[in-house]
Amino acid sequence: MIRDIVMTIRETIEETEKKTLSPYAAFSRDSKGRERKESEDDLRPVFQRDRDRILHSKSFRRLKDKTQVFLIPEGDHYRTRLIHTLEVSQSARTIAKALKLNEDLVEAIALGHDLGHTPFGHAGERALNRVCSLGFEHSDQSLRVVDVLEKDMTGLNLTFEVRDGIANHRTTGNPSTLEGRVVQLSDKIAYMHHDMDDAIRAGILKDDSVPEKIGEVAGYKTAERLDYFIHDVIMESYGKNEIRMSPAADKAMKDLREWMFKSVYTNPKAKSEEGKAESLIESLYMYFYNRPDRLPMEYRKLMSKTGDPLERIVCDYISSMTDRYAIGVYSDLFVPTSWSIK
Repeated sequence: MIRDIVMTIRETIEETEKKTLSPYAAFSRDSKGRERKESEDDLRPVFQRDRDRILHSKSFRRLKDKTQVFLIPEGDHYRTRLIHTLEVSQSARTIAKALKLNEDLVEAIALGHDLGHTPFGHAGERALNRVCSLGFEHSDQSLRVVDVLEKDMTGLNLTFEVRDGIANHRTTGNPSTLEGRVVQLSDKIAYMHHDMDDAIRAGILKDDSVPEKIGEVAGYKTAERLDYFIHDVIMESYGKNEIRMSPAADKAMKDLREWMFKSVYTNPKAKSEEGKAESLIESLYMYFYNRPDRLPMEYRKLMSKTGDPLERIVCDYISSMTDRYAIGVYSDLFVPTSWSIK
């Protein structure tokens, strides 16, 4: 009897979705499901369960010590990959709530979209992509993390909709749900604005130094532009079976991204240490590729279990590292230590 009552909680939530969400939303009850079938949870719909699995994963916790833009900055207030993820989630949920989309699905995709990111941000990604003959992209790796590497190499067994959103969050992706598209746009809105905020904190930019062609449309202050783009997405997408920006906002976003690449993402002050980081990652890759017996046991077992090539397994191990752990491993392998004769 008690179980029957508890079961109605999930069913009631699913029924509420049907009554209150947009007809274009992804409904938990209509999910395409998981690769491995599971019994339903008594309390939580499927997307909420996925959100919880990601939140409690080791990969999610490691994001707190992975670079966003500035490598090993001096200061407590620069973004890490974890803070970026939370800010993406916040913007995406704001948009989803206004558009009456599925917030659980949006949050699950947002929290999982960067789980496969390397140490040292895009510098680490470039290094692995360059040195690995199979190539490397963090969006593909994020999907591999949730499908294979998490939960002691058994994977989280997430729903199709969450996995699709994670895999397609990059600009070139094509998410199959509006919720995935919301995260895709929120990722860009978030990183450009918090990266600018960090650049202002570092003295690379001033708060009002944005070019006039951008400022006149979206605002001269960081908070103004963030508010402008989120409002624009909501107003342009409300009641529609698509997520879009107005032509003016889309152009301002592209202009802002181009300006940020010139002013921040290729700025020598911000990127002075990236060459060292890339060399470190390449050295670790070549070391473990040439000495697979030195890989941790769980990765050697994974290679035997899946038949995946050594190149992919080495990328699995290195991309899972935090900045601090990668430096520690490199130091143990390549930096001489003092010794004494006793």
